[in-house]
Amino acid sequence: MHSGTSPRSLSADASGGISSAAVIIVSAYIAAQMLADIASLKIGLVFGFAVDMGTFVYPITFTLRDLVHKRLGKRAARTVIVTAGAMNVFMALYLFWTASVPGDPGWGLFEEFRAILSPVGRIVAASIAAEVVSELLDTEVYHWFVTRITAKKQWLRVLVSNAASVPVDNLIFAVGAFAFSVSWAVVLEIFLFNLAVKFLVTLLSLPLIYAVPERAGR
Repeated sequence: MHSGTSPRSLSADASGGISSAAVIIVSAYIAAQMLADIASLKIGLVFGFAVDMGTFVYPITFTLRDLVHKRLGKRAARTVIVTAGAMNVFMALYLFWTASVPGDPGWGLFEEFRAILSPVGRIVAASIAAEVVSELLDTEVYHWFVTRITAKKQWLRVLVSNAASVPVDNLIFAVGAFAFSVSWAVVLEIFLFNLAVKFLVTLLSLPLIYAVPERAGR
């Protein structure tokens, strides 16, 4: 990508306005990140395997990140990743504060709300750390593939970047969230099952890379 591209061109369409596709992609990316973090507060049992329930939503963010990169460029992709991480930190702190505020007696669901939506600090911290590190790695691998290997075969650039970043994400989350609090056998089970689900979602989401055109100025 040309380093001389102006900041305006990163987010403008051919008519000089903000690209609707760019707005949708960025919104979907941040929404999926936040939804995955909330769902990750529950460890479910699927097909007999322990799995955090954000696993079925979160993998799509890697492909959405690739779409941001494709449409807006590397710098914009980094900005979106860091912004999403900051918003997830704010969300966790806000939910923690909300859960600590005394509930109205007539409502009657104070303990249930606190038990479900008051985030477990370690899980939230591991989740956000895994997201930021792995998505930044995804950015670098995607950029390397497009600039050094080929700008063709768009599905392959997604597959290669996700193949590098998804295991890193999974390792940071599984170890950071659960090591020493459950057995290593359970940590390994969470890691392997989550890895399988994330790669399956990656394969299913590959066609999404063709949903937007390459940004002007490549």
